Amino acid sequence: MEDFYALASIDYHHLAEAFDWKTWFETRQTKVGAHCLQLLDVACGSGKFPAALASHAGVGKASIRPVDYALLDPSRFSISEARQVLAQPFKAGAEYEMRLQDLNCQPGYFDIVWAIHALYAIPHNELETALKRMVHAMRHGNDVNEDTNGIGFIAHASESSHYLQFFQRYLTGFKKGVGAPYINSEQIISLLTKMGMSLEIKKINYTNGAPENKELQVERYLQRCLFDDTLGLKEMLTNPVTGPYLETCRRNGMWQFSQSVTMIFVNNSTNLSTS
Repeated sequence: MEDFYALASIDYHHLAEAFDWKTWFETRQTKVGAHCLQLLDVACGSGKFPAALASHAGVGKASIRPVDYALLDPSRFSISEARQVLAQPFKAGAEYEMRLQDLNCQPGYFDIVWAIHALYAIPHNELETALKRMVHAMRHGNDVNEDTNGIGFIAHASESSHYLQFFQRYLTGFKKGVGAPYINSEQIISLLTKMGMSLEIKKINYTNGAPENKELQVERYLQRCLFDDTLGLKEMLTNPVTGPYLETCRRNGMWQFSQSVTMIFVNNSTNLSTS
C-alpha cells in the first residue's frame, strides 16, 4: 500500500487544491447554525482525503465547530486506519462496517456525505441503490429553508482516466473479457441526474508519475489499480493488450499515468432522502 500511495497520494493532493474547501466548510457551518457538522465518509479507506485537506487545503484553520466524522467501509482495518489519521477539525464519530448499498442510517442524518474514489467496484446493477443510500443519508430541508439541505460530494475518475482504461485492458488481456469494468463518473452523473439531483461538476486532469527505474513501486501501484497482486510488471508489459498501453505511459524516463477526475457536488433538493 505504501508503494501504491507513493503515486496515488497525488490524487488527494489535487482534490484538496482544486477547490476552496476552507470556505466551503465555513459556509456549510453557517447554514446549519450552532450544531456540529455531521459528515459521512463512504468507503473511507485509510483516510487520505481528510489528511490531504488538513495538509493542503487549510481546513484546520476554518472557523467551524468540530466536524463529527463518521466512517463507512466494509473493512474494519480501513476504519481503524482512517480513525487514527483524522486531525482538526475532524473528530471521529460513528462507524459503519458495511457496504454503502447496505447503509441503513437515520434518514437525512448527515449534513455532508462524500465518496472519494470509492465507487469503482460497486456492481453495476447496484450502483443506483448505492447512490440512493447516499442521498437517503443526506439531510433534507424544507420549502421554506432549503439552505438546510445536506450536500454530497463524489470524486471519481472518468472513462478516459488511467484507472479505468488500464482495468478494462486487464479484463481483456488476462480475464478473456470476463468481469465488469469499473464504474465511471459518467455513469454516476447519468444516474444522479435521472434521480433528480441538482449537480455542480468540476473536472481536473493530472498525472501520477514515477521515475522509470522505480519498477517495484510502479508494479505495486498497478497491482493495486487492478486489485490483483498476482501479476508482475513484466507480465503486464509482455501481455499483448496491457503491454502496448503501458508503453504509452513511459515517456522521457518517467512513468506517467494520465488521470481525468470529475468532482461532483450533489445538492439534495428532492424527497429521495426519506425513501
